[in-house]
Amino acid sequence: MKFADPKNDLAFKKIFGNSKHKNILISFLNSVLDFKGGKEIVEVELANPYQVPKIPELKETILDIQAINKNGEKFIVEMQRKDLGNFTKRSLYYTSKAYVEQLPKGNDYTSLKKVYFIGIVNFEIFNSKKFISRHLIVNQESMEQDLDDFEFTFIELPKFKKELNELETVLDRWIYFIKYASDLTLIPKEYENKDEFLEAFEVAKQTSWDKEELKVYEYMGLKEFDEINALRTAEEKGLQKGLQKGLQEGKKAEKIEIARKSISQGLDNATIYMITDLDEDTIESLRRKI
Repeated sequence: MKFADPKNDLAFKKIFGNSKHKNILISFLNSVLDFKGGKEIVEVELANPYQVPKIPELKETILDIQAINKNGEKFIVEMQRKDLGNFTKRSLYYTSKAYVEQLPKGNDYTSLKKVYFIGIVNFEIFNSKKFISRHLIVNQESMEQDLDDFEFTFIELPKFKKELNELETVLDRWIYFIKYASDLTLIPKEYENKDEFLEAFEVAKQTSWDKEELKVYEYMGLKEFDEINALRTAEEKGLQKGLQKGLQEGKKAEKIEIARKSISQGLDNATIYMITDLDEDTIESLRRKI
């Protein structure tokens, strides 16, 4: 049995942003945000439900997940596999944009509802060793959350180290599923008798995907691989260019130091030029300084 990689944008949207399987997203949100009892989400409306994108239109396709609960609170879930920089700034932009878009023409600010941003990244962002971190706007003196309309949660997958037999919570199981599902060939016993997980594995099972979905899934995987290679090549070229520039600057500094010593020993400009290959203006400038 072959499961799709939930870290792939298309697979993530198909699993967690599918209006036919909303209980998957509900379980995930409740576990990530630690909603229990009266605050537990029981129903969501997907603002941008899953659809198979056409490859030529991928640039315009929204592949994050946006949902609204019965209280009107908004949830944005973003999966980011590669580090393109400024992900935290992007999260601020997405959240503030979603918040402002709620405002009706009459500028009734009381109608604005809380926005939650959940960012799942396949790289490290913060110095903390914990794989999940929650970020709030708090009063610096009292540490109270006086401004509570924004909440950010980040999940850094590389920091999640638990093995299957160490999974304790629903959140543990979801993170393990996202990180390792594509490596599995069977549904682990740790997920048995848990409907939302069995459903997620069923959706991720590639044998149930149509040809168009598989085509886009593979395309997005190759596209990401190409982008990573392009970034690595650019970094290597930049490093080589930097090394060459550094060597050139080092050689020039060495020549200048030799010229200084030669001037101090009373050598003429022609002799210093023969030794260092520095132009006469540079030698004269050094001579004046000395």
